[in-house]
Amino acid sequence: MNDEFRKKAPEPLAPLPFNLPPAEKRTLSCGMKVVSVHDDRQPLVNFRLILGTGDIHDPDGGTGVSSAVASLLNEGTENYTSRELAEEVDRLGATLSASSASDHAVVKASSLSGFSSEVLDLFAELILRPVFPENELELYKQNAIEGLKYQRSQPDFLADEQVGRVVYGDNPYSVNSPTPDDIKKLTRDVLAEFHAGAYVPNNAVLVAVGAIGADELAEELEARFGEWRSGGLAERQFPDPPERSGRTLTIVDRPGSSQANIVLSNIAIDRKSPDYFPVLVMNQVLGAGASSRLFMNLREEKGYTYGAYSRIYARRFAGSFEATAEVRTAVTGDSLKEFFYELERIRTEIVPEQELTDAKSFLTGVFPIRVETQSGLIGQIAAQQVYGLPDDYLETYARNVRAVTAEDVRRVAEAYIHPDRIAMVIVGDAGDVLKQASEFTDDIEVFDTEARRKDLSALLAAQDAPDADVAGTWQVDISAQGQDLLLKLELEQEGSDVKGSLDSMLGQGTLKDGSVSGTGLKGILVTEMQGQEIELEISASVIGDEMEGLITIPMMGEPLPFKGSRIEAG
Repeated sequence: MNDEFRKKAPEPLAPLPFNLPPAEKRTLSCGMKVVSVHDDRQPLVNFRLILGTGDIHDPDGGTGVSSAVASLLNEGTENYTSRELAEEVDRLGATLSASSASDHAVVKASSLSGFSSEVLDLFAELILRPVFPENELELYKQNAIEGLKYQRSQPDFLADEQVGRVVYGDNPYSVNSPTPDDIKKLTRDVLAEFHAGAYVPNNAVLVAVGAIGADELAEELEARFGEWRSGGLAERQFPDPPERSGRTLTIVDRPGSSQANIVLSNIAIDRKSPDYFPVLVMNQVLGAGASSRLFMNLREEKGYTYGAYSRIYARRFAGSFEATAEVRTAVTGDSLKEFFYELERIRTEIVPEQELTDAKSFLTGVFPIRVETQSGLIGQIAAQQVYGLPDDYLETYARNVRAVTAEDVRRVAEAYIHPDRIAMVIVGDAGDVLKQASEFTDDIEVFDTEARRKDLSALLAAQDAPDADVAGTWQVDISAQGQDLLLKLELEQEGSDVKGSLDSMLGQGTLKDGSVSGTGLKGILVTEMQGQEIELEISASVIGDEMEGLITIPMMGEPLPFKGSRIEAG
């Protein structure tokens, strides 16, 4: 028996034709555009109202308004309380929600097709008649402020905050979250005014996919939205992102962190750029997946991280390129070297034919999967409307991907990836990160986790200082999911060895395996809870009489940030 065929991979099948149901377009008497696709393979309907106003359109001095309006739409209308709305949605087995993103806001609804009329009643109620109850607004504000406290414990949030500031400058894309003060300023009148100006039919497109015909849908929508009145939409002019002249390093100091979150970013393309498809293929080769270059280098070959990726954020008015990884702190510098190696390689070398073919095959193969469900298809149609893409965008997607050449990949990489002008943002222990990352630039700034600038000269001086003196009594405040946990540490030091005891609401305990190296303090706090011994891992930076770091409590999951002050010398 000839087994030669087993040694060779089978030839790929011929591409299957990609046929979508035709989309019908209409305009209601109120001026709202409607795009519908009849799909009766399942007895379901999906509706999305797309508003061309998002977070970047927040009023001056009103960061967070668009997000608050969307979040509170289903918390009370002229005819339903928040609870009554929720009960109606549950009764119908439907979904009803709203959200705001950078470029747009969206209201979503879905149900069995037999309940489409009732769901459209609720859908229209949210869009046309929200009342933003004072009690729900106050609850939203409390929850949002508490949520921000949690977000500030997350490295991804801290990195995004600084990337936005450095890369986008005064452009509104720089803002990734409102501050507590922004949230406190929200009032019912402010939300109602924004809703009245933005939630208007001449700023809206309704997309429907499912077991409902275009004529029936138009009749249903006219009955609910026919009297909706258009509004005057003011054109917003946004400042351009700043021109970058060199490579910069921004560190968010998270003392005691055992890993460094690296983000490399620069301005790239907006969503309507004619280079979108070449950039899409280039990014697939570079870092979009587990078989891409960054992943194979930093994870598979070097073992520095669980994953390294690149992304293109092609927004409506501006876009950016990012390369990211979470690495062990000790290999931060080595990881940066590999990042820059791959960024230069994609810019200067022609991609081998097989690698290019694999990237294009993945993109053209996965795209039909993304639109085979109603929710997937409606998401793609909604994106068409948000970004003003051509009517045949979905049908010609695969053709546009296959048309990309190896030279196209090199050309757009050279045009949109700028290693010599890139913004490096790293969240980690500044003492360790500085030593490794400062060789890549001398334009360095350091912030704490509250986005306050830190004294770089003090951090540099601390690197050359002898081991910190940690002996004495310390008052420590641990931030745990919006709550403060207080404990007292009594530390004794002999050389680099540290021992001590703790007193807290968790009980009494001791410090074991404590040590100091430079400004770093590490050790294990051993205590009891409900008769069970638990170990809390502590890792901190100590400068003078101030201590800052992370403490890992087993039942809390994520490491918790803490700050401490010496209240009595040893």
